[in-house]
Amino acid sequence: MFNIGDIVIYSMHGVCQIEDICDKTINGVTRTYYVLHPLKDNGLTISTPVDNKTIAMQDIISISEAEQILDSFELPGVDWIDNANLREQTFTNIVNTRNRMEIARVLNTLMRKKHETELTGKKQSEHDRRLMSSIQGVLFKEMAIALNTTFDDIIQKATSKLSIQLTK
Repeated sequence: MFNIGDIVIYSMHGVCQIEDICDKTINGVTRTYYVLHPLKDNGLTISTPVDNKTIAMQDIISISEAEQILDSFELPGVDWIDNANLREQTFTNIVNTRNRMEIARVLNTLMRKKHETELTGKKQSEHDRRLMSSIQGVLFKEMAIALNTTFDDIIQKATSKLSIQLTK
């Protein structure tokens, strides 16, 4: 169980702070809820039952895991899937596992593909762009907190590691 004040990752909302743990009665049923505040959105408050088995809430990653993920951008990502519908389904399924290293591999591939596409004067597909942006928004912000740096610094470091491979 988490505590008030804990910083957690909640689903695709990303980095949140637990503001309160309280009982709420909804439709005549009283349950204990986490009250979350996403750090990126001052106006949003999320309530989720503490006993929800499908809850997508995790502790912030450790420094060593964040460093391992950052280093993984020197390696190839996941295999590219040319069929856009199959790619969307496969990549989304990987993201839904909440396995940060696998999510980073998807992000790695999307970032590399974006670079390749831009070199030909084209644009990345809208779905790929949205998925990449969403993953970066959650994973890179979490890594920035773990490594006590900024989101922009994490993007720069990951891109730098990709560039090493892209120029070989």
